[in-house]
Amino acid sequence: MNILIAVLIVVVIGLIVGIVLAVASVLMAVPVDEKAVQIQEQLPGANCGACGFSGCSGYAAALSKGEAKLGLCSPGGQAVIDAIAPIIGAESVQSVPKTAVVHCNGNDDNTSKVTRYQGLQSCLAATQLYGGMGECSYGCIGFGDCMAACEYGAIKVCSGVAIVNPEECKACGKCVEACPKKLISIEPKKPHAVVKCSNCDKGALTRKSCKVGCIGCMKCVKVCENDAVKVENFHAVIDPEKCTACGKCVEQCPQKVIHLSK
Repeated sequence: MNILIAVLIVVVIGLIVGIVLAVASVLMAVPVDEKAVQIQEQLPGANCGACGFSGCSGYAAALSKGEAKLGLCSPGGQAVIDAIAPIIGAESVQSVPKTAVVHCNGNDDNTSKVTRYQGLQSCLAATQLYGGMGECSYGCIGFGDCMAACEYGAIKVCSGVAIVNPEECKACGKCVEACPKKLISIEPKKPHAVVKCSNCDKGALTRKSCKVGCIGCMKCVKVCENDAVKVENFHAVIDPEKCTACGKCVEQCPQKVIHLSK
């Protein structure tokens, strides 16, 4: 009899708790935004943050509320734009393809190492040792942290420098975050001039550390007719939006540090 009473008590308590939880789940339920769910299903799920939001769910919620622009998902491209447009009742917009660009050409032929490194094969770890092993303290370490971060196999390390394949790159920006030297940027995938250097030393010092380093000579600035080139911190910076790929800066650069992207 005592056992039955104990069982009944447990059953009654279970029923009461179950009822309380059921009521609480109804009263405290968070409304589901069906439109946001539909939008998120169309996103690639990279959660890279290239759109400026915390991830795909954040971007989907913002689109659903009209708080974000259509076309911010670089990995998704035009297909995602076309799929989401009817869901939010908007006209499709033209996707602007982008790619990652490495601003360094300090490979094994153009610069050299000044110290030996024995330790974790990581760019982040190696930078803790006097900024790296190379003569140029601004240059690519070459251990491939960016390559490891890339989910699309778009980055390879060749002769000590990271190289991006624009055909494979989705412009997610994870390589940008992974590079401790901040050598990588996301730029429009169109013909434009690119400065393959990030050295901020004065010209004389740059010449000593790298054969193809920017010396801030201003020749590229003088020949540019579109105000696309500026020299900041002793090295050239090019605005890809203003650049028309005329190639004049490439011809004038004595260090051959400026290249035309395809």
